[in-house]
Amino acid sequence: MRHGKKVNHLGRKTAHRKAMLANMACSLIEHKRINTTVAKAKALKQFVEPMITKSKEDTTHNRRIVFSRLRQKEAVAELFREVAAKVGDRPGGYTRIIKLGNRLGDNADMAMIELVDYNEIYNAGKEKKKTTRRSRRGGKKAAPAAPVAETKATNEEE
Repeated sequence: MRHGKKVNHLGRKTAHRKAMLANMACSLIEHKRINTTVAKAKALKQFVEPMITKSKEDTTHNRRIVFSRLRQKEAVAELFREVAAKVGDRPGGYTRIIKLGNRLGDNADMAMIELVDYNEIYNAGKEKKKTTRRSRRGGKKAAPAAPVAETKATNEEE
C-alpha cells in the first residue's frame, strides 16, 4: 500500500531528483514553456507552483526560500520581477500541461508545460473587442456597377 506517498520519485535518488526539478523550473521560468515527459511535467508543476505563489510577495525571506530551491540567481530575479507581475491577480494554477503524444525513441508520453499567462494563443480571447450595435434591417444597397466601356487598340497591321 502507498498511503500518504505523494512524491513521484521518477526513478532517481533524492539529490538527483531535486537538482533535475530545479533545473527544469529555471528553464520553465526562462523560456516560459518546455517539453518533457508527462510524469516530469506533473512533478515540476508541484515543484514550481508554490514558488510562483511566494514570488507574488517580494520579501527577502521569500527570495531566500525560492533561491534555496532554484539555486540560480537569474531565474529568481526573473521570477520575482516579470513572472510575479504577470500572475499577480491569479489565485493559483500558474502552469498548464498539454499532452503531445509519444516520443519516437522510447514511446514515452510527452507533454508541454507552460506558464499560463504567457500563452498568447489562449489569452487572445480574453480581450473582447467593442462591437457597435447594428440594426437588423438591411443597409444601403450598393448601386449596380456601370458597364465598363471597352476600348479597342488599333493596330496598323490589321
